[in-house]
Amino acid sequence: MRYLAIDYGEKRWGLSYGDEIGVAVPLPAAVEATVKARMAHLEKEIAERQITEIVVGYPLNMDDTIGFKAREVDRFIDRVAKRFRMPVHRADERLSTHQAKEDLALMGMRGKRGRKYRRSGDIDSRAAAVILQDFLDGRDETRGGVIG
Repeated sequence: MRYLAIDYGEKRWGLSYGDEIGVAVPLPAAVEATVKARMAHLEKEIAERQITEIVVGYPLNMDDTIGFKAREVDRFIDRVAKRFRMPVHRADERLSTHQAKEDLALMGMRGKRGRKYRRSGDIDSRAAAVILQDFLDGRDETRGGVIG
């Protein structure tokens, strides 16, 4: 299995890759100006990496309810599933961006350069890697963090 994880946002989509080895690796984020261009970015990654399944971070509320943002992600998932015709999994993304920011801070990448990381999508792709790693780890156990 080859997975592409997406941390969906209105302006940027963080991306990460993982396979049967079980390690999620951040990829360059889809930061293009239009949705059409970001979809083309996804298409390129899917083809180059021979992706077989997609994992999308699903923004549940802290009380496990589904809010406005989750419904927006549902529409995105429908679009991705129709376009790429492969399994798309929802994975709990709560606190993934917070974890990604902490990881960057531990690597000494914060402060004034922090703005650069937000614009470049590095934080979003690190969040996608956190989401995918949780998904991959959950597949080996009880599928923890996997919503559907």
